[in-house]
Amino acid sequence: MSTEPRPSAYLFHYPLVENLRQVTRYLTTGIGSNPAAQANTFSHARTLAGPQDTFVTINNDTVYSMAQLDLSVGPVRLDTPEFGERYFVLQFVDAWTNNIAYVGTRATGNAAGSFLIVPPGWSGESDLPLIRASTDIISIVGRFACTGPADLPAVHRLQDATLLTPLDPDASGRGIPEVAATVRRAEPEAEAEAATDTEPGAEAQDAARAAADAEAALFWRQAAAWAARFPVSEADAALAAEYPIPTPDRYTETFTQGVADLELATTTGDSPFFNGWGVGMHLFDYNVHVLGLGTVAEPRWLTTDPDRRVLDRAISCRLGLWGNHAYEAVYAQAFTDITGAPLVGESTYRIHFPGRPPVGAFWSITLYDIPRYYLVDNPIDRYSIGDRTAGLHVGPDGSLDVILSHVEPTDPEARANWLPTPAERFRLVMRFYIPGSEILDETYAYPEIRAL
Repeated sequence: MSTEPRPSAYLFHYPLVENLRQVTRYLTTGIGSNPAAQANTFSHARTLAGPQDTFVTINNDTVYSMAQLDLSVGPVRLDTPEFGERYFVLQFVDAWTNNIAYVGTRATGNAAGSFLIVPPGWSGESDLPLIRASTDIISIVGRFACTGPADLPAVHRLQDATLLTPLDPDASGRGIPEVAATVRRAEPEAEAEAATDTEPGAEAQDAARAAADAEAALFWRQAAAWAARFPVSEADAALAAEYPIPTPDRYTETFTQGVADLELATTTGDSPFFNGWGVGMHLFDYNVHVLGLGTVAEPRWLTTDPDRRVLDRAISCRLGLWGNHAYEAVYAQAFTDITGAPLVGESTYRIHFPGRPPVGAFWSITLYDIPRYYLVDNPIDRYSIGDRTAGLHVGPDGSLDVILSHVEPTDPEARANWLPTPAERFRLVMRFYIPGSEILDETYAYPEIRAL
């Protein structure tokens, strides 16, 4: 019997709120290697991601180019250069985290191209391929394959040639409605009276309770404002009506329960496991109504059960916001070794690959801390390992043994294949870019994680 929580108003609205909070970060402060950039322009990271990039489950395989579109200004033109043999993808994500379109190696090819991104309800004409947005706010998540520091100048040239141009350069966008945090304070006389009657420790408890109330209130007020400004698609209106915003007297209760439910859902979902790897093959299939250029609308990639869609949208946002559909990239995660024991830095592990995984582009394993799911600082600045990692020791039969440990291996071959771990618990994510049929049809034999 499943212990997975039931869908709720919190789980329904969490992706919208968390997503737009991250969009706001990119617009105002930037995140890690990506500097802040105004709407309808690209923010280009100039290096691979590292611990300074405080974004959940960020990859260390590609250089990111991010753009936050505000299509209330009208259509925006996208131009991409010739990419040669290099893998790239521009993923289009709406305010509710629906993956609505793709431009890139798999979806549209590596030749130079031009596209027109248009707002909801646009009825104009264009000779360019259209990317029809489902909300005015759209995130473009650009990933450019990079083999290392020596490859960065070539990546930079491609980034600089990837351009966004609003058709009306003088238009002003409406942006994301600002929702100010509110803190309710008692009257000075009441505060003074309460201070004289406070039991030891009660003041700290009151402060913690007030902070929790404020956090819950901000979440629900943002959910209400942003759901009104960026409504779900007409086809999902009935589903949204099942999860109304709670009344203010229930803000804290529903928020607290929702946070707990989401953490439970991330560890008790129904994703299949293969040799200890949880493979969310269909975790991003919750979008069934707004599928455009480069998406695959086949039944196998559409989750039609409403409850499953609500849960998967929330889980995917918590574990890997802005992740791709599996036909673009498959993500397999592991919290334990093959015996079910948690992955911890005090142990040493081996992951044996008998041969190269079946991928059209490349594969990697990346390590994250728990519970933030951020990259972890380490003495050799290696945050992922895969078929493009320089200096790997590969056996004469093409096999590869990846070693995970907190302490640096003394054996030269193990040291070449070492992925450093923190002293504490950690999580692994294996990525397959343009996965082959064996991965997609779930016949691939995933490598075991074994403690030595």
